[in-house]
Amino acid sequence: MDQYKKEFIEFMVDCGVLKFGDFVTKSGRKTPFFINTGFYRTGSQLRKLGEYYARAINERFGLDFDILFGPAYKGIPLGVATSMAISELFDKDIKYCSNRKEIKDHGDKGILLGSPINAGDRIIIIEDVTTAGTSIQETMPIIKAQAPQGQVDVLGLVVSVDRMERGLGDKSALKEMEDTYGFLTTAIVTMDEVVEHLYNKPYKGKLIIDDQLKNSIDAYYQQYGPKNHKIRR
Repeated sequence: MDQYKKEFIEFMVDCGVLKFGDFVTKSGRKTPFFINTGFYRTGSQLRKLGEYYARAINERFGLDFDILFGPAYKGIPLGVATSMAISELFDKDIKYCSNRKEIKDHGDKGILLGSPINAGDRIIIIEDVTTAGTSIQETMPIIKAQAPQGQVDVLGLVVSVDRMERGLGDKSALKEMEDTYGFLTTAIVTMDEVVEHLYNKPYKGKLIIDDQLKNSIDAYYQQYGPKNHKIRR
């Protein structure tokens, strides 16, 4: 596992973003782990987060694209922080764009914040975490509606953590999106990598994933994991 991935896992723990216990996802699934990027709350945290996203994007997609699109609301700071990080780390100027939940009828009218989207633009969507792909179903029509005949090229989607759980069918949610929309997906880390890094390995004097929690995670994937998901031992 790359060093930046290990650092990102520890960063999530330090920021209180990655939590373990008893939670319920938006889709109603009871889960022993939860990722809430709303707990990134300071300028230094957002700066570091943008750097992790920038490295993941460069590793998977390269930097030959035009716009980083962050769906409202959590995607707005993610897009801003990451576009700044790409500029600082790789000396590449990428435009950022987000949508409003409501269209303004005065001042800066329209549904978009940041850069406009034009025909021929190559776009990467940035999200926090995705489970069932609902946000992408809402985001794709917004992006396509900005250019004549939808002539924009959505290259892919990047999320912070791939929860590696089943979408609507037997495949993982991210794999379903790849097949449905014809773009690539990536994550800074996967839950397999989180477990690999934290299971029975104390961090700052505390064992975060012990045998009991590991069994709960395994049971969750037995119920909600994609078909042929292999549980790490």
